[in-house]
Amino acid sequence: MCSYNLYSYKTLDNKMRIEKRQVEGQPLTVIIEYPEWSESVESLVRKIGRMDMAFTGRIDDRSVNVSLSDIYYIENVERKLFLYTKDMVYRFDGSMSDIEGGIYDTGLVRISRTCIMNTDYLREIRQIRNSHLEAIMDNDEKLIVSRKYLPDIKKIFKRNSI
Repeated sequence: MCSYNLYSYKTLDNKMRIEKRQVEGQPLTVIIEYPEWSESVESLVRKIGRMDMAFTGRIDDRSVNVSLSDIYYIENVERKLFLYTKDMVYRFDGSMSDIEGGIYDTGLVRISRTCIMNTDYLREIRQIRNSHLEAIMDNDEKLIVSRKYLPDIKKIFKRNSI
């Protein structure tokens, strides 16, 4: 016997309805109904598909799957890659280009030669001394944003606002 709770939301312009149900004993199921295929529907489908994406990180002598949605940022320190989550750091055996190849249409964006940030955890970007930019994450980490990569960050925000 499955019990479920139904929550229903409508947007102000009545263009979208969101329903959530908790169904015991069933896997997460996403059903997308749309009047016609559009760029925003396609973007939503890609984002949902990427939610399960994970990288294999190492901590001590163990290998652990680190979900893309748990990663705050990825940093290259002395030619070694590290995956930073809210309260853990994992070593990643791969390159920045390995990561960049799989992160299109996610919240991850390159912000410098050595750092990729998850914009889902970005609280604010502000200008600091000498025209440098600083990204402040939800966990209070501060990352330096290179002006060279600022257009990429703007593209992510534009995509997310569709």
